[in-house]
Amino acid sequence: MDGSSFERLINIQSFTDEELKDLAGRLADEEREVSMRRRLLHAEMDIVRAETVRRLRDKNRSEGGLVRDGDIAALTDILSGRGYSEDLQGGE
Repeated sequence: MDGSSFERLINIQSFTDEELKDLAGRLADEEREVSMRRRLLHAEMDIVRAETVRRLRDKNRSEGGLVRDGDIAALTDILSGRGYSEDLQGGE
C-alpha cells in the first residue's frame, strides 16, 4: 500500500478489510495533522493582523489622526501578501 495518494487508491478494491481500516486510520491521522497546521497558520495570521492594526493605531495616535492617506492601501497590501509599504516600515 505504499505510493502516492492516487496510486494507493487505484487498487482500493483489492485491499483486505484490515488494509482498508489501516488506510482509513492513516488518512484520519493525516487529516488531523493538516487541520492542526491550518489552525496554527490561522492563529499566526491573526497575530500578524493584530500587530499590523496595533502599529497603525500607534502611528496614528502619535500623528493625531485615525487613518492617514495610504494606510488602508498599505494594510491591504500586507494582508494580501504583496509586502510592506515603505511608509509602514518606517522608511527602512
